[in-house]
Amino acid sequence: MYYSSGNYEAFARPRKPAGVDDKTAWFVGAGLTSMASAVFMIRDGQLPGNRITILERLELPGGALDGIRKPHKGFVIRGGREMEDHMECLWDLFRTIPSLEVDGSVLDEFYWLNKDDPNYSLTRVTHERGKDAETHNEFGLSDKAQKEMMKVFLATREEMENKRIDEVVGEEFLASNFWLYWRTMFAFEEWHSALEFKLYLHRFVHHISGLPDLSALKFTKYNQYESLVLPMYRWLLDQGVTFEFSTEVTDIDFAFDGDRKQATRIHWIRDGVAGGVDLTEDDLVLTTIGSLTENSDDGNHHRPAALNEGPAPAWDLWRRIAAKDPSFGRPDVFAGDIAKSKWESATVTTTGPEIPKYIQKITKRDPFSGKVVTGGIVTAKDSAWLLSWTINRQPHFKAQSPDEIVVWVYGLFVDTPGDYVKKTMSECTGEEITQEWLYHLGVPEADIPELAAHGAKTVPVMMPYVTSFFMPRQAGDRPAVVPEGAVNFAFIGQFAETTRDTIFTTEYSVRTGMEAAYQLLGIDRGVPEVFNSTYDLRFLLKAATRLRDGSEVELPGPKFIGNKIISHLDHTEIGQLLTDFGVVPEVGGTVQRPRADDAIA
Repeated sequence: MYYSSGNYEAFARPRKPAGVDDKTAWFVGAGLTSMASAVFMIRDGQLPGNRITILERLELPGGALDGIRKPHKGFVIRGGREMEDHMECLWDLFRTIPSLEVDGSVLDEFYWLNKDDPNYSLTRVTHERGKDAETHNEFGLSDKAQKEMMKVFLATREEMENKRIDEVVGEEFLASNFWLYWRTMFAFEEWHSALEFKLYLHRFVHHISGLPDLSALKFTKYNQYESLVLPMYRWLLDQGVTFEFSTEVTDIDFAFDGDRKQATRIHWIRDGVAGGVDLTEDDLVLTTIGSLTENSDDGNHHRPAALNEGPAPAWDLWRRIAAKDPSFGRPDVFAGDIAKSKWESATVTTTGPEIPKYIQKITKRDPFSGKVVTGGIVTAKDSAWLLSWTINRQPHFKAQSPDEIVVWVYGLFVDTPGDYVKKTMSECTGEEITQEWLYHLGVPEADIPELAAHGAKTVPVMMPYVTSFFMPRQAGDRPAVVPEGAVNFAFIGQFAETTRDTIFTTEYSVRTGMEAAYQLLGIDRGVPEVFNSTYDLRFLLKAATRLRDGSEVELPGPKFIGNKIISHLDHTEIGQLLTDFGVVPEVGGTVQRPRADDAIA
């Protein structure tokens, strides 16, 4: 396997790999990563779909890419998916999958939708019960905080291993608007991995300008299950792929011969009966390890969600596998401290016009318009729970009634008493979470109980492992997608190790699935490399200026010396670049240009 960039290989069709007619493929887990990998095996590896079987403990595909209407509870989305232009493997996948909405691919549908209705936020942060916090899209980073960020950016990966974020930045950084935008957008806690923080800075440096107003983001038409999972599921069924639901894989056997490693049997329980399949060298097994939504518990409008710390099948499977070879990773680095990896979300479905009036006041958009509403999350910065909420284009579910609005709410501090309900988020029923949210929308306190009781139905969900991949780690904690010496197996999903991409993205899931398929089948086509903005000087200069909220760089020493240094840059390519991006002032004949010939928007 190798990486490629540009459209030469993107449009090329690989030849049929040798020996593919002898292969079968077994996938453990029916989430995005397995389904994507199966698509690549069929499309690029020319493996017939009827030689692929996907095993899933649950009764439906999609994994964490969910969206469902539960009887007697209401609509539930455990999380939302923020997407962007440069998810190279994801868009390579969905250019192939026919849309269920338009005459074109899922990618076409997504592209047209976001062209016609681009996403951006009109109110990103509120305070004092629904008032615009007027951050003016500024980052508010002090010189000290900027230097700390730069130090993280320039550090080696090894220097960031096993460190927490609050060990590499100080109070000034943690008090900045930048950190508020960042942590609430990506769900980072201060105790999370400094390495992951660094990787995110590199991966999304081209989106620094779009961070405050969320114009960097794009969203699907409906929830991720209806817009992404269902079209792919139907395509795979049409290709002859077999889905075996209610099948819990409990273990995988391996044979070791020197450096050679081969999976030899999959064990499962189906309908209470133990079973399995023996594997030869030509029988491939691709296992999704770990799970961010494992042991999720739904409450309802009148019952809190419970924290399930009991046996976790996906994690227990990885633990059994990992015990067999040091190269299979260390699952308890991620799943061993639930207090630090949990948080809670809630899906609020409002009915009627009363609550939407308060939503419109904050978002400055009509939530019933069918277009962008919040444009990403809105954060109540003075909320004790650090409450954020978002409303995507409505309807978010095809089954919604015209007078319903589906809202996704989450809190980063779920064990802190709320400002209105005086209970922790984890102790609250759906109705109480709605009360706290309405309080931060600015609903008069006298109206809150009635509106929360009869104007909305809310389903809270507690997820013990939802940020487990952000726990501090080091090399070797995550196994390689295809470990050294493996002949017929791969590890895929958010806990498999691959290059410089970042976890907690749909792209990461698809990337590991693509890399596994290409390696195991020997597909002779480049996997798209991670977008290389971190190596593009133009993006770096643009980000540097933006992080200083537009201020030019102040060179040390007296101003006349600084001007003299800058004057030496005049008429050079570097001087022109620095001037164009506002890093240094215009000097002599070097004036700022619009850079209209660059694709760096």
